[in-house]
Amino acid sequence: MQVDRELDTRGLNCPLPILKAKKSLNEMVSGQLLKVVSTDPGSVRDFQAFARQTGNELMGQETVGSDFIHVLKRR
Repeated sequence: MQVDRELDTRGLNCPLPILKAKKSLNEMVSGQLLKVVSTDPGSVRDFQAFARQTGNELMGQETVGSDFIHVLKRR
């Protein structure tokens, strides 16, 4: 998957990964993809809720080692 922007939020806990993702998405154009890398296990649930509430599409989530990777598509 080709992403347009990557955001490293490792070491940050809720709600900082969501707030930083929201700021990045606001700077992007519709249809662009944002990849967020987090170490907060709660981010899996948080990004699912964030996508539902904002209308941005959650394209995928995966866990790689201690990293939780989320890919969002700007609405």
